[in-house]
Amino acid sequence: RRTDSITALRKARRQEQLVSKRLLREDTTAEEGGQDGAEIVLDPLSEDEVLELLRGVQRGSEDRKISLSRLRRALQNKETQQKFVRLDGSIRTLVGLFTSSLADIQMEAARCLHELSHSSDPAVAEACLPVTSYLLTYLSGHSVEFTELCLYTLGNLVVESEAVRKQLLPQGIIPVLASCIQSPHEAVLEGLGYVLSQLLQAKEAPTEIIPLVLDSVLPQHILRLVCSGLKAATGAAVEFAWCLHYIVCSHAADAALLSLGALPALTSFLLDLASEIPQNTPEGLELLVCPVLRCLSNLLAEETGCEGQIQDERLLIALFLILQCFLQQHPFIVQECLWLLNNLTADEPFFCSALLSLDLLPALLQLLSCSQMASVLV
Repeated sequence: RRTDSITALRKARRQEQLVSKRLLREDTTAEEGGQDGAEIVLDPLSEDEVLELLRGVQRGSEDRKISLSRLRRALQNKETQQKFVRLDGSIRTLVGLFTSSLADIQMEAARCLHELSHSSDPAVAEACLPVTSYLLTYLSGHSVEFTELCLYTLGNLVVESEAVRKQLLPQGIIPVLASCIQSPHEAVLEGLGYVLSQLLQAKEAPTEIIPLVLDSVLPQHILRLVCSGLKAATGAAVEFAWCLHYIVCSHAADAALLSLGALPALTSFLLDLASEIPQNTPEGLELLVCPVLRCLSNLLAEETGCEGQIQDERLLIALFLILQCFLQQHPFIVQECLWLLNNLTADEPFFCSALLSLDLLPALLQLLSCSQMASVLV
């Protein structure tokens, strides 16, 4: 199983909030003539060809699954997607098959809808509005693969269309996600984190979405999953760390997060990280560390007196160990660490004194040549 450019998309997040789409596809390149995993770009179908595919899935013959599979492949083309959604009854037919009692038909219809959700055309996303309530309902299903597919389809739809988000909120997407977050399956948790991170970046999130999130059990579970990311479910932890970052950036959740113990929890995460950093840093660890550093730094910037809650000089040592670990391969982490160091020491005698008494000033001065931004922060 492969995902479309997920690693690259995650890496882009290190500098900015990123709204992205993701594509789950079965790795069928070998049976379809692809070589070396190369993606086959299909030519667009004519209107008549699209209509024939639609009729094929409507006939209800024994070959319906084959017809759905052909439709799914055809829907990988943007022009074909647009032609399909314009056909009368096309989405209604897919929704009908998506709600089928036959698991294989239901899964193939779900894959067709997933291909449509990946479209960059807002009209295609809005054509999928009738399926949103079913997507939410099926998140409580027993098939991990099917639940994962529904989650990524939802995540893609909420990116593209405010109309979809406005429909999903009254349908109860936040309570449904709150129920799913206790799943034992990492694939489900990672997909859930993807949906939530997309919702939290919407322009209406501070006023319409984050208050609902704060009123649910989501924040405490997000914090738990982020802080357990060094031991298990790293992919899910990365998603939820960015969710936490977007919540903190809203400037509306500081009190709620502090009451949940966010400061000591994130501090402990960094202390554990510094004590366990291996010689060869695991691939992708920087994508978890970056938002954790930002969350802690932003909480310190927003709330006076926070420094007093985490007066632990070990945090300074941990920061310098993390700096040293990521300096060569991921120098952007240096900037994140220095921002946190700045916010820790601003008007705070404890950390200023600790920086000197621990003899960390020489290590700090060595970073002057790291980059222009680093030298400014130093």
